[in-house]
Amino acid sequence: MNQTLCFIGAGNMARSLIGGLIARDVAAKGIVVADPIATQLSSLHQDFGVRVDADNAIAAREADVVVLAVKPQQMRTVVTQLAPVLAVKRPLIISIAAGIRADNIQRWSGGLPVVRCMPNRPALQGCGMTALFATPQVSRDSRELAVKILSAVGATLWVEHESQLDAVTAISGSGPAYFFLLIEMLEQTGVALGLPADVSRQLATETAYGSGRMAREASESAATLRQQVTSKGGTTEAALQHLEANNVRAIFAAAVTAAARRSAALADEFGAQ
Repeated sequence: MNQTLCFIGAGNMARSLIGGLIARDVAAKGIVVADPIATQLSSLHQDFGVRVDADNAIAAREADVVVLAVKPQQMRTVVTQLAPVLAVKRPLIISIAAGIRADNIQRWSGGLPVVRCMPNRPALQGCGMTALFATPQVSRDSRELAVKILSAVGATLWVEHESQLDAVTAISGSGPAYFFLLIEMLEQTGVALGLPADVSRQLATETAYGSGRMAREASESAATLRQQVTSKGGTTEAALQHLEANNVRAIFAAAVTAAARRSAALADEFGAQ
């Protein structure tokens, strides 16, 4: 990768992407990071050897790609202030901020090509899931470049319509919290049934890990995998029948739908600011 990358924001997701890129032999000298927090910049420079600067405009002026890793409520101010600098080289803009639509970023930046991404928390461990959407101005080469950058922290896929990112946010963006809640509930129930807390935690977490790996690697559907571990008249069937009788599918569908609606509402709110 010969392009110069600029990260605006040095938080956890930016650090994960930078670490993933360095691990893939991207040259540290080709990465520059801007952030107002000096300790974060110092840590990134020390750990990865990347260039750092407290001034966004100075950091971005030579960039071929600018990765926006700031909080959603800061996005308009940051991009508007950067626009005069970005107009010179007209880099590809990659946003990893939730709830900010690509057309707003494009408008604030002066019409630059924008790839909007929705990564998730497991990216911090290099096993994330990122969905991407590109504005029509993004070239094929730029799309491929965006995938190279985001795939440094896990799997990637493209969505055809930006509105689909609201569903992505509800499923993979918020999804880790759903699985953590399930693990939490299994842990608590195990303790209530007489298991030591550490034993219950290990059982819950390792089962979640193994089940996720099975689902990822299997050619069968999740429904088929569920059926394969459910013996008629057995313990698993008893548990699943209780869940079904208490309308767990409808409850979960309503919860995920609420997350998708909130994602769309936040995009409206931030875009109107």
